[in-house]
Amino acid sequence: MDNLMKKMQEAAMYITSRIGQIPVDIGMVLGSGLGDLADNLANSITISYKDIPHFPVSTVFGHKGRLVAGDLEGKRVLCMQGRFHYYEGYGMDQVVFPIQVMQALGIKHLLVTNAAGGVNTSFSVGDLMLITDHIKLIADSPLRGPNPDQLGERFFDMTETYDKGLIDMAKAQARELGIAVRQGVYMFFSGPAYETPAEIRAARVLGADAVGMSTVPEALVASHMSMRTLGISCITNMAAGVLNQRLSHQEVMETGERVKEDFTRLVHAIVRHWPL
Repeated sequence: MDNLMKKMQEAAMYITSRIGQIPVDIGMVLGSGLGDLADNLANSITISYKDIPHFPVSTVFGHKGRLVAGDLEGKRVLCMQGRFHYYEGYGMDQVVFPIQVMQALGIKHLLVTNAAGGVNTSFSVGDLMLITDHIKLIADSPLRGPNPDQLGERFFDMTETYDKGLIDMAKAQARELGIAVRQGVYMFFSGPAYETPAEIRAARVLGADAVGMSTVPEALVASHMSMRTLGISCITNMAAGVLNQRLSHQEVMETGERVKEDFTRLVHAIVRHWPL
C-alpha cells in the first residue's frame, strides 16, 4: 500500500506542477462521445496521460487520453477526456488509479459519465439517466488485497454511492432547462463484447435499467474515499435483444454527438449549482 500512496503522490505532484496550486473543486470522468465538454473550459491546461507518472494510456477510439484542468461555471474542474477499462487489459487497480490521484489532489467531488446500453424498455436512445445505484457481479475488485487505510476503511458502506442530494439537484436543473432525464440502476459488465440478449434479460430481472463497461470501479473507490459522487449515463443504444438490430461502437459515438448539446447544458448547470 505504501507503493500505491507513493505512486499517487508522484502523479499528483506532476499534475500540480502543470496546473498550479489552486485547488480543484470537482473531478470529472467523461465517457465515450462525451469528452468535448472539456473543450468548454476557460483558462484550460491539457496534460497527456502518457506524461503523467504511473498513468495508464487510453486505447479506446473516441477517448482523447488526456486531463484538462480549467474553469467552468465559477468552479475549477479537472476532466478526464477518456478513461481506462478492465477490458483493455488493465487491472482494476489501474482502472481506478486516476480517481485515487484526484483524492491526492484534494478533490472531494466527482462527476462520472458514460455511454450505456438501455435495458429499461421505456428508455429511448439519446436519453440521459441519473445513476441511483449500480450492480456489480464481477468478482474482481479494485480494492482486493491490502487496504489503503489512509484512503478509507477496509469495510465501508455503499448505501449511497451516488449522492442523493446531488441527484435531486441535477433533476432540478434538468427541469429548469427543459431536459428530460431518467433515473435508474447501472449494471457493470466487463466487455469488450456487448452483452448477449440473455444477459440483458437477466440484467432486467435483477433491476438494471442500463448496462456498460465502466464507471462502477471508479464509483466504488470514490465511495471508499468518501467522495461525493454523481453519475450520468447517456443511453447511446438499446441493449442487445431490445431492438432487432446489431450493436456497434459507431452508434455509440454518433448518439454521443447528437446529445452532446443537452449533455453540455445540463453539466454546466449542475456544476454551477454544485454545493461545495
